[in-house]
Amino acid sequence: MKTLVIYYSYDGNSALVAEELKKAADADILELKTEDEKVRTGFAKYAWGGKQVFARAHPKLKPYTVTIADYDRIIIGGPVWAGSPAPALQSFLAETKISGKKLGLFVCHGGGKGKALDKFKALLSGNTIAAEIDFINPAKQDRARVVKQIADWLETTLFFQ
Repeated sequence: MKTLVIYYSYDGNSALVAEELKKAADADILELKTEDEKVRTGFAKYAWGGKQVFARAHPKLKPYTVTIADYDRIIIGGPVWAGSPAPALQSFLAETKISGKKLGLFVCHGGGKGKALDKFKALLSGNTIAAEIDFINPAKQDRARVVKQIADWLETTLFFQ
């Protein structure tokens, strides 16, 4: 069975998880990038991100190529912004129809996932959500701990059975 990891990362947390998932699941990977690459930090980052979520913005993504039909299992993830999946993920899901797939979902956050996983699932109706997990600041954790968390998750879920 072919597996694809699709992710968006703003400041490296989701990229770390996605790369480790790629290795652990022997998967292909697709990084989503927005056309707006301006780096925002501190309060400006949270104000800008929150505004995008509350305005239900769908930022324009840089071109990517992926054929969803080529994959049996797909892992999708990214950061939590104001209790929701990052707008870049929502842009991707609005323009790329995923249906009838076995999915695993992950989110990264600084201490509050809110309803991000529930909102993620709502965007992916018509699929089987076989596994979900959240990571708290994985880039600030011991990498071996994150790798073990991923391995345990993949081993104990229905995703790989």
